Amino acid sequence: MPQQLYNPFSNFNFSNRNCFLTGEALSTSEEKIQVFPQWLMSAFQLEDKPFKLLDESMATYKDLKLPCSAAVNEQYLEPLEREIAAAFEQGYEGVSRLDDVKLFQWAGKLLYGIVFNEIQGGIRQQHAQGEEFNMSHAIIHRFTQLHLMLQSINLPLEFDEFKPFSLVLFRVNNADDVFGYRDEINTLTFSLRIKDFGIIICLQDNGTNANYHKEVLDKIAGQPLHPIQFEELNARFFYSAYLFNRLPEYNILPVNDTIYLEAMPLRGMSSKPLFDHWVTKTYGQVLENFWKNWGFLLFEIIKNPEEPMSFLFDAEGNFKPADTIQLPA
Repeated sequence: MPQQLYNPFSNFNFSNRNCFLTGEALSTSEEKIQVFPQWLMSAFQLEDKPFKLLDESMATYKDLKLPCSAAVNEQYLEPLEREIAAAFEQGYEGVSRLDDVKLFQWAGKLLYGIVFNEIQGGIRQQHAQGEEFNMSHAIIHRFTQLHLMLQSINLPLEFDEFKPFSLVLFRVNNADDVFGYRDEINTLTFSLRIKDFGIIICLQDNGTNANYHKEVLDKIAGQPLHPIQFEELNARFFYSAYLFNRLPEYNILPVNDTIYLEAMPLRGMSSKPLFDHWVTKTYGQVLENFWKNWGFLLFEIIKNPEEPMSFLFDAEGNFKPADTIQLPA
């Protein structure tokens, strides 16, 4: 029989007394790991930098921790961290050789760590006000499925002829010291732009966002990007993840010692398209946020509502090579 899967959402167990991954009781509440791994924090001096939580409170990167069994950390998580750290050290070339499921596990663990800290904060805040902690069923569903997938790190859990994520990786002409991290926990979207690369992962879409942007991705495949181009691509993915209107479902199929996950058809019983309607003004607001470093404002971005500003493509829809990008001083 395969090992048992753990679901912390079945009884909302987010205490520091149980391992976040397996649920096993910990010998001490100090048995924890960093959400942002130490090697990443050290590389970009992140430890004491502010990290804003959803309730508007501020933490630092090093404040974000996860309760984790020392044995689970040593046997499963540390080897994953070492593999990712070694690849990141080599930049784009190293990351491009990584198994994309490993990248998904690593990014998923990081994003789930933020979710865990957000939930703990929400529970504390609600209890202090004498209220029960509430969360929408759709969000609980997404987080539960992500946690299920993360157990592919420590259990013989296989994705049966599908991948639960969209992942795109590009060479990006970044400044040496840039640390461009973004997430959207409601849609489980993750982005990181460091060294000479940028990566975007939609963690719970069965590859649908990459398919939605196929025409764009085909045009820019293999091209190095200027940072403003990568952030434009980022905005497109973060917005489409918001428009994606399905909650993926999976069948859990134990076979001998292996647990297989089978993806249910996304269309289900609904004839509705998988994505809600793309609204240029809303996309422009997302893009304004992603282009904050360059100071472009919404009215400039959507001056022509039919053709919002783009640094990826010219007026004929052709890719603009990164070395041709001219930005105002």
